[in-house]
Amino acid sequence: MVDASPITAVLGPTNTGKTHRAIERMLSHDSGMIGLPLRLLAREVYDRVSTRVGEARVALVTGEEKRVPRRPDYWVCTVEAMPVDLEVDFLAIDEIQLAAHDQRGHVFTERLLLSRGRRETWFLGADTMRPLVAELVPTASIVQHPRLSRLASAGAGKLSRLPPRSAVVAFSTPQVYEIAERLRAQRGGAAVVLGALSPRTRNAQVALFQSGEVDYLVATDAIGMGLNLDVRHVAFAALRKFDGRAVRDLDPAELAQIAGRAGRHLADGTFGTVAPLSLPDGVAAAIEAHRFPPVRRLLWRSSELDMSSIDALLASLRARPRARSLRLVDDAEDTAALARLAGDPEVRARARGEEAVGLLWEVCRIPDFRKLLFESHVALLAEIYGQLSGPSAALDAGWMAARVAEIDEVAGDIDTLITRIASIRTWTYISNHPRWVRDAAAWQERTRAIEDRLSDALHERLVQRFVERGGGAARRSRSSSGARSSPGAPSTQRRAEAEPPAVPAGHPFAPIAALRARLAPGPAAPAPEDDWARWVEALVGAPHERFSVDVGGRIFDGERLLGQLARGPTLLLPDVRLAALEDLGAGARSRVLRRLVAFARDLVEALLAPLRSPEVRALPGAARGIVYQLEQGLGTAAARDAEEQVAELAPEGRALLAARGIEVGERVLYVQPLLRRGALERRLALCAAWFDRGRVPACPAPGAVSMAVARGVDPKAYAAIGYPVFGTRALRADVAERVLRALASGEPAERLSGWMGCSAREAPRVAASLLG
Repeated sequence: MVDASPITAVLGPTNTGKTHRAIERMLSHDSGMIGLPLRLLAREVYDRVSTRVGEARVALVTGEEKRVPRRPDYWVCTVEAMPVDLEVDFLAIDEIQLAAHDQRGHVFTERLLLSRGRRETWFLGADTMRPLVAELVPTASIVQHPRLSRLASAGAGKLSRLPPRSAVVAFSTPQVYEIAERLRAQRGGAAVVLGALSPRTRNAQVALFQSGEVDYLVATDAIGMGLNLDVRHVAFAALRKFDGRAVRDLDPAELAQIAGRAGRHLADGTFGTVAPLSLPDGVAAAIEAHRFPPVRRLLWRSSELDMSSIDALLASLRARPRARSLRLVDDAEDTAALARLAGDPEVRARARGEEAVGLLWEVCRIPDFRKLLFESHVALLAEIYGQLSGPSAALDAGWMAARVAEIDEVAGDIDTLITRIASIRTWTYISNHPRWVRDAAAWQERTRAIEDRLSDALHERLVQRFVERGGGAARRSRSSSGARSSPGAPSTQRRAEAEPPAVPAGHPFAPIAALRARLAPGPAAPAPEDDWARWVEALVGAPHERFSVDVGGRIFDGERLLGQLARGPTLLLPDVRLAALEDLGAGARSRVLRRLVAFARDLVEALLAPLRSPEVRALPGAARGIVYQLEQGLGTAAARDAEEQVAELAPEGRALLAARGIEVGERVLYVQPLLRRGALERRLALCAAWFDRGRVPACPAPGAVSMAVARGVDPKAYAAIGYPVFGTRALRADVAERVLRALASGEPAERLSGWMGCSAREAPRVAASLLG
């Protein structure tokens, strides 16, 4: 690909704001895509972007999750799942140093070499990539920003003496469990983050930590790739990991990536080890100074694949790179699966011709989420390919239902649930290939619901095992008061914690609390807050249609009040205040708030949809200027404020606008669809958030063509709902233009009073203002 557009490589240590800068840059363009290294991180960035611009403009694409609205402008993806054939103005790839990763590196290398935005491309990553980026992408401008906070070594310390807001990092699941259990016994508990957790479980666990219910987090290196946490200290409990082939030492750059999670934005952070473990000589100093050896070689695989036969495909996958700085990936999971299936006579008989071989390659690329025996994974792929290449060209619904039903069981321990989540991810991935399954949307909904149930159950098990209820705050309170409790009998506090907390009538959890009270749970039953967590998860994942807003800007879930639109940076960017959710923890409140802010952005996007279609965006310059004025006024603008654009508007431009319901009048510019009742109510809701209390007009009666101007109401608010003020009346924009044309033709004002919705006595004053 020719590098016609500018390319920027933003390289440097953690906490330099690379991802934040890329998101801001993407949003400055009309369209964009960002590729991220983890499904969890993609979801986090999706949440951030959709909060800014609304979910209607943002697509989320990972291997197992696709949220693609009708006409997205921005795409947030895992690197492997990026729709590479889609053209966007801005494109960014995060953590580009993963191009050196043994299993995934070739995908990142391919993006580095071939993926470009129409107008701008960014690559984000560690400074160790500087030499290879300069060699392989010579047109790239390399920039670096300093770390926003200081990262300092704190040496080794005992687990029992770790400071609050610490993350302990281990590299095996048994060790994570063992450390979390010790922290529960010593410090009240810990949240747990593993790479195998679903986003739903991970979010619930992180919410425990972020809200302060626990002060400690135990994690694998899953936290090392840009997940934003309130961590002040990172303690390594191990320095070796199994990388899929062998147990090896982590190199200093990998350790720095994880240690850099400590200290976010301007807050300084520290790192160290759990005694008696210590960092090798010189490693702490290298991490503090951010100095590491450069990456020498990247993993590579040809993107020019020959689908004429299985053997030709295998040969193209084994083609050698020409650049010495590139190394052929020699043990990729999908290539290994293809090689194994190539020895199956039945598969060979079916895989004849480019289409059949291409299908086989798609099947081989189904990830082995379960990580069990490779032979078991290959056997599943063979069965899937056999059905897809058969007469029906789709998976048998009964066969698939039976496989999925085996997984849909929430009983079991933590490891069992993690295994089931890994299994359902396979079927979620498959259901996101519409050509493979009939009624793909229904299968996607079913597998996602199963993953949600498993995730909720897993969160419950993790809390039961690793968190003492009221862990962080309660433990600190008991420690500071010097209280002691006998290990043989539960304390008064623990007995109190076993009872459901009082929930006021009308609270969103009141029905759940009442149900809990009737069920009288035993000692092992989950506390009511686990049900509350499910309610929050359902709310956060709910579609736009679940929520409604009234003319006063109040946001509802059914009849339940959730929040209130509030004044934001502009009329088009309202903020949200939560209502009646005080009993939720800080983490849960922040997630509900994010969802409601995204709803507010979608509210604006839906309202202004007639002004934001691709056809309108393609209009010539003067017409686009008029559209901008209309956007700022929620669909109405005074003609005098757009005199320059109107003067430059050619007849064909006026006709194009009119064809889309955009009227350029003598006194008022307006959008006809935005004068309808539903749009009027949404405009009132946004005005209630922006204008001072008492300066917003009342809602016009259905069909009203005008309103008497009320004392104290801001005239701009009348215009923003489509009723600009003329004299003593706020006249609906289309009616104002109709009356003006009649007046210009010589019609007396008194005879037009019915059109204006006022008395004959008042009509001349309104007419005089219109003509003036």
